[in-house]
Amino acid sequence: MNVPIRIITLLSLFHVSVWASDWPQWRGPDSTGIANASDLPTEWSDSKNIAWKIALPAWSGSTPIVIGERVFVMSPSKQAPKKAEPEVQAPPSRGPGPGRGAGRGRPQRRQQQGAVDGPGGNELLMICLSRKDGTELWRAQVDSGNELKRKQNNSSPSPVSDGKHVWATTGNGIVRAYTIDGEALWKVSLEESYGEFGLNWGFASSPLLHEGNLVIGVVRGQNTEVPGYIVALDGKTGKEVWKVDRPSDAPYESKDAYTTPIPVEVDGEIQIVVSGGAYVTSHDPKTGKEIWRSGGLNPENSRNYRIIASPVAANGIVYAPSRKTPLLAIKADGKGDVTESHLAWKMEDKSGPDVPTPIADGTYFYVLNDFGQISCFEAQTGTAIWGPEETGIGRVSSSPLLADGKLYLVSETADVAVVQAGPKFKLLGTNSLDNSYTLSSPAAAGDQIFIRTGEHLFCLSKS
Repeated sequence: MNVPIRIITLLSLFHVSVWASDWPQWRGPDSTGIANASDLPTEWSDSKNIAWKIALPAWSGSTPIVIGERVFVMSPSKQAPKKAEPEVQAPPSRGPGPGRGAGRGRPQRRQQQGAVDGPGGNELLMICLSRKDGTELWRAQVDSGNELKRKQNNSSPSPVSDGKHVWATTGNGIVRAYTIDGEALWKVSLEESYGEFGLNWGFASSPLLHEGNLVIGVVRGQNTEVPGYIVALDGKTGKEVWKVDRPSDAPYESKDAYTTPIPVEVDGEIQIVVSGGAYVTSHDPKTGKEIWRSGGLNPENSRNYRIIASPVAANGIVYAPSRKTPLLAIKADGKGDVTESHLAWKMEDKSGPDVPTPIADGTYFYVLNDFGQISCFEAQTGTAIWGPEETGIGRVSSSPLLADGKLYLVSETADVAVVQAGPKFKLLGTNSLDNSYTLSSPAAAGDQIFIRTGEHLFCLSKS
């Protein structure tokens, strides 16, 4: 009896025009990373199981979303070619002397961040593609002013859709609404409304769509004295529905987070949970009022415990990662300070995640760490079942996908490991795509997988 009720409740977060097989936001329809998809491929090559691929203007950490027969991606515009730096002829050597260093007269070497040599172009775009063949249907310039922020640029937040509208957010805090056919509706600047973000590595959180409102978490503090906040904007008008401060006593960079709010069902009602700034908090979606708060994400009160991985929830438990360790499993039915009273279990294994968000299906809890190792735990108790197991794909920043009884794990070099879900570890295969710098998480809908690499968007399906 509970399963159908839960599905109906979670799907009511979106308008009825969103299909159950869609991927309408980052981490999918339930914000869990789990797709209602089937008959997905476990292997592919240039001549097998790649339905289509299209070149994108630039790289991005944003995840594609799938709505009906459309796919939406965020991207910077194409980066202009860099002018070659002229070589400077070194003067004849005169031996050591004041001001004569070993590197004088040599051309400067361009330093790179990660595996890219720039953020992409200045424009920040949302591109609508045909799900059938990848044909571009329309594009809109959402914002301008793209920057490189270590391992991200200002296109990182993923779009969200209710099937009739699509909303885009940028790292500059611009939020824009469009019809599904590309008609611009409204525009809001979060920084103009609520002050500069003050995050050390830029804003990267995606919005959550709940009952027609966009819920956006700004967990910040390193470079501003203004507290973080959560705001709900009316999806039709962009007007503020509510806004609440989210204070934190964490030191320095530990105030910052790059997480996305999630919906959590508790006794038939939805709460909005936000993680970061050393705390996990739950909020009333009608008013934003804080329901409960748990500490424990930064037990040593470290200065650099920024949080990247978002929380996930299943069967009344919220799983909140920190910076590798600890990872907290919190029972979501509390009130007030639940730090000790509602801690279900705690993972202090050093192989915990820093960037990838975990997956919980209610029975198993899967953790993918940044080095491509995956582990499985009993979801209710935290008992280790298997792992950490090597997948051989190397460093990972994207979050895993669970679909069709399989886990899809994508590395920063666009290598993909497919692992059997369940109580026994089995590596079903590894496949490569285009060897480009890949941060985006995979999505699945129907019988297709969508993987956005640094250069392309791939649609994979059995052929």
